[in-house]
Amino acid sequence: MKTLAKTILMVAAMSGASVAMANTAVNQQAFNKAVTVKQALSMKDDAKVQLKGYVVKSVGDEKYEFRDQTGLITVDIDDELWMGKAISAKTPVVIIGEIDIDYKPMKRVEIDVDAVKF
Repeated sequence: MKTLAKTILMVAAMSGASVAMANTAVNQQAFNKAVTVKQALSMKDDAKVQLKGYVVKSVGDEKYEFRDQTGLITVDIDDELWMGKAISAKTPVVIIGEIDIDYKPMKRVEIDVDAVKF
């Protein structure tokens, strides 16, 4: 009986690992293609995005202006994501995150950043 229980647990663990690996592959695929700021501004709430451009200005409270060749958008970058690296408005970065839309008092679109690549 103990062998059967061990076998069931092992199969369950392996299937869980397979699902986790599949989800990781899907999540990485979602970030393989960068979108522009213009495209991001028209996407749906919680959509996964990757943008290439420049963090040009701090606007306070972990919020920054991000610019690419198509426009400007506010990004929310937690302090830990900078990894102690100082950048300038001329330092190219890739940000990975998701669209965050707030409708009150008026529509505001920004990116909630999960990772910054230098």
